[in-house]
Amino acid sequence: MAPESDGTQGFWPIGFLAGAVSANIKYSKRKDLMILVSDKPSSAAALFTLNRCCAAPVMLSRKHLQQSPSSVRAIVCNSGNANAATGNKGMEDARAMAEAVAKELSINTEEVLVASTGVIGQLLPMEKVLEGISSLAATMQHDSVLDVASAIMTTDTFPKFFTLELQLSGGSIRLSGIAKGSGMICPNMATMLAFLATDASIEPPLLHEALEKANRHSFNAITVDGDTSTNDMVSILASGSGPEIKAESSDYALFCNALEALMTFLAKLIVIDGEGATKLVEITVMGAADDRDAELAARTIAQSSLVKTAIHGEDANWGRIIAATGRSGAIFNQEDLELHFNDLPILKPGLLADFSEEMASEILAKDSYTITLRLGNGPGTATIWSCDLSKEYVDINGSYRS
Repeated sequence: MAPESDGTQGFWPIGFLAGAVSANIKYSKRKDLMILVSDKPSSAAALFTLNRCCAAPVMLSRKHLQQSPSSVRAIVCNSGNANAATGNKGMEDARAMAEAVAKELSINTEEVLVASTGVIGQLLPMEKVLEGISSLAATMQHDSVLDVASAIMTTDTFPKFFTLELQLSGGSIRLSGIAKGSGMICPNMATMLAFLATDASIEPPLLHEALEKANRHSFNAITVDGDTSTNDMVSILASGSGPEIKAESSDYALFCNALEALMTFLAKLIVIDGEGATKLVEITVMGAADDRDAELAARTIAQSSLVKTAIHGEDANWGRIIAATGRSGAIFNQEDLELHFNDLPILKPGLLADFSEEMASEILAKDSYTITLRLGNGPGTATIWSCDLSKEYVDINGSYRS
């Protein structure tokens, strides 16, 4: 099966085709297997989990990317089963998925990236997976992006996707992407799956540089529960059908900004959809000695269970925020701390907390707001997106395998 790329699919850049199918891996009422295909060898870049207990698809995709960074043709992903902590059989199964896609597309096995998401420690039902790949490859059309984005979901409550057009000096390009993530979300690369595509012409090393830069302030700046997944992967394919992007050019700067915007939008959707989450909170730390200290403080606040439960309870308990900051490793003088909820001053230098509880409660009752903490007068700054921690999170994760 060779994809016909006429540009009519609307969502994906010209040169790409995506489809999804119900393979009944775990979810019997929705699609759970997807394939993204480029009609020509594409430049590729990817970032993977830093969890040492990484899944078989991560290991295989990392190897394939090293072998064929300029000729990746497809990405296949299943939900419902992570194929993680599955030993040699798991590697055989991941390889079988790549081989099956390669056979259907008449391409090389190393030109296929593989991803999985779901329960850890269970073997894939390979008969169902391989039947799904064969069925999808034989019938794949310009499927709805809703179907494709839904096929990679686990505990997500809605599909996550975004596309944008970018005007470069040599013409326009498109950047599109889908993502999944709801629980087991803590930045360390990132904790989710994201598959991005563009019709730009860009060499793999430069594409990797752009992806790494964009990831630092998007997927790597979110947290839901402080757990880093075994299966994290964010990848991008560039078909080369559009204008060429060269290093140190104005086009490259525009491309990097657009890629970060796309990834930031998807990253925020993941936090909004955090398991049991009801609030999206942007936490910014400024005035730190350097960006590293600012990030240490922001991440510690964002991942604090006590802060997150206070956010859920709409309690202006600023003491939890400064306590988290104090154990973060950032260097500061507590007498210099300044804290705001949106524009409302909560804590002033000298540890003076004289604010309206009523006005604070109005802010904390919102679905989305900002927490801004100034450590001093240094140049360091960092922003992390987080959410609240609710009783529903416990309910979801207490019965995840059932």
